[in-house]
Formats: sequence, C-alpha cells, structure tokens
Amino acid sequence: MTMRDIRIIGDPVLRTPCTPVTSFDTQLRDLVTDLMDTLLGAPGRAGVAAPQIGVNAQVFVYDADGHRGHMVNPVLEVSEELQDDDEGCLSIPGLYFPTRRALHATVHGFDQHGEPLTIAGSGFLARALQHETDHLAGRLYVDTLRGEIRRRALREIRAGRFDSPRRA
Repeated sequence: MTMRDIRIIGDPVLRTPCTPVTSFDTQLRDLVTDLMDTLLGAPGRAGVAAPQIGVNAQVFVYDADGHRGHMVNPVLEVSEELQDDDEGCLSIPGLYFPTRRALHATVHGFDQHGEPLTIAGSGFLARALQHETDHLAGRLYVDTLRGEIRRRALREIRAGRFDSPRRA
C-alpha cells in the first residue's frame, strides 16, 4: 500500500491544469493504485485527484455514496438544478464552507486500461465528481465561493487557519 502525501494550498501543482493521459500503461495503473491507496488510507475521504499527490495527469479516484472507482481524462456534464452543502478539501485541511454545486453530474472518460467509462450521480456523488474534476483544471472548491463566505475562506487560508499539513 502506497499512501502519498497530499499537497496543500499554495503548492503550484494545485493551480496547474493537468495534461490529458495519452498512455494507458503500467505507469498509469500504478498511479491509479497510489491514488486509491491514498483515498482509502484514511477515513472520511471522498476523492483524490492526481495533482493532490503532485502528479500532472487527468486522473482521479472517488468513494462516495457507495460508488468507488477512478476516471481518466474526464469530461463533466452537470444539471441546472443546484444543491448547497458544506464542502472541504484534503488540500485545505479542516476548513469547510457552504458550496453551491450542480445536483446531478455525469462524467465521461476512460478507465486505466483505456476503455470508455461513464459515472453519473446525484447529491454527494455529484459533488465529489465536480470537486475532483475541478482539481484537474487547477481549481479548488474555494474558487467557487462568493460574497462573504469567499472573503471568510480566503481570510482563514491566508491566516493559516487550516490543519497543518500531514501525511495522507
């Protein structure tokens, strides 16, 4: 089992759009395994994206609402219906803010062997799919916040009011 360190906000890899995967090889399968080990290595995690462990590749894993898997080169479709709920991120540990997301999401992409793959979900699974896809575009959930909630989140981040970095 290889749990990888989670990169914390301020690390440039979290703000860099990821490169699409072009080789569905052993190296990709090892990355998916490391991501899944990192996800399942601590309780309460819903997903981990490749940039969160320092890898510039369009890959994430998820474990939400009874669905567990991975996605390579995702393309996200979302509903117009919205949901509001608290959201957090392993890369901004300990901070949670009300975050608006689409209620339903579908992601099309590929599995680690290059086979087409689609995952669709509502509620928490939809939130997780959107959150992880955002990571691959160099976005964090705090980028979606607005108004006073965004100002409060940025103040707390600047002040270092999130849990100190720790092993995944």
